[in-house]
Amino acid sequence: MPDVNADSQHVVPRSGLLGRVAVPAGVLAAVAGAFAYVGTVDPNQPGHYPVCPLLRFTGIYCPGCGGLRSAHAFVHGDFAAALQDNALAVFAYLGFAVVWTIWVVRAARGRPLGLNLGTAHLWTLGTLLLVFTVVRNLPFGGWLHP
Repeated sequence: MPDVNADSQHVVPRSGLLGRVAVPAGVLAAVAGAFAYVGTVDPNQPGHYPVCPLLRFTGIYCPGCGGLRSAHAFVHGDFAAALQDNALAVFAYLGFAVVWTIWVVRAARGRPLGLNLGTAHLWTLGTLLLVFTVVRNLPFGGWLHP
């Protein structure tokens, strides 16, 4: 039985499996395309990507500094270099893979993603980002420099 959209009174047919996984597949294609680009255009070579403005003007490493180099190393299977360039980014790549897998399985079953981050989760993520940023800019956090 078709669903009726209350706002426009249009009949929207229920989609099959391909329709349900189209958005997660599109997101994966976009992320894979970005990783493919970074994998081919080496961020270690000057002139390909813009310089981090925070690093350029203040000398402070932002949480994203080294992220492109990390992605490049990750694509090429050099996980030690990826962790050295930006450890937080590597964990974000792995986190994305887990969330995407849950998303596609739930979408295939006709369920929404259901990712409900509460205030405590967001504060924890923000605190982790802040601690990572501060530690990588302190003298003893040199091992976190890209």
